Amino acid sequence: MGYLRLRQIALVAKDLAIVEKQIADVLGLEICHRDPGVGKYGLHNALFAMSGTFLEVVSPLTDGTAGGRYLERRKGDGGYMYIVDCDDLERRREHFAAMGVRLVQDLKSGDDVSTSEALHLHPKDTGGCLLSVDRHSGGEDLMGGYHWAGPRWQQQDRSKSVKAITGARMQCEDPAATAALWSRLLERPAERSDAGVWTIELDNARARFSELEDDRGEGLSAVRLACRDAKAILVNADKAGVRIGEVPTGPFVELCGTRFVLA
Repeated sequence: MGYLRLRQIALVAKDLAIVEKQIADVLGLEICHRDPGVGKYGLHNALFAMSGTFLEVVSPLTDGTAGGRYLERRKGDGGYMYIVDCDDLERRREHFAAMGVRLVQDLKSGDDVSTSEALHLHPKDTGGCLLSVDRHSGGEDLMGGYHWAGPRWQQQDRSKSVKAITGARMQCEDPAATAALWSRLLERPAERSDAGVWTIELDNARARFSELEDDRGEGLSAVRLACRDAKAILVNADKAGVRIGEVPTGPFVELCGTRFVLA
């Protein structure tokens, strides 16, 4: 079996400009691309690159979008998608069909520089959050072609504070059941920690599943970052008036209604 890696986390925000400025000011990230393709969904976006992993923020431009409904359901800004990539998309498409999991989208887009494909799984069939399984022309090379981030994203992948995204956590109504389902979907084992959090290990990151912590319901609630300079991020967050806190796994800053845990 080939690789299976976390490549992108997507957040949804009511006001894109506010959130992208906070991300730039606090994490020291530069926008590497704005994808005009999301316009057909009534959205606009910004992407940020970190060593071949990506953070995307989408925001509704019109009423009646899936992103807008998600904002309403989760009572504000928050995590939206957990996106992995692989080298065996055809086999995985058959695997999802055999499990009876519906696809929201089956996408392919590209140009002379790169191509990307994506299977968005129906969240009612997966739980946790919207899960996407992709394949990109860069193949095993994390710094290779990734069409969703544009033709020159590598030139903006130069934060002095952040190295990469190394995981995300979903708060769930039934974390054991959701972790077991994702384990079958991704064909990776799920293990329970002493703290009651379930974890699936990917090649470069983790998907974690925990109990509900607030009244916002099920969804992606935390992102873990490997940092080059966590202290600088905390100083930047204080200057920007961004919430800072501490969890058992380390300090965090809150951006777009999501905890970014610094490691």
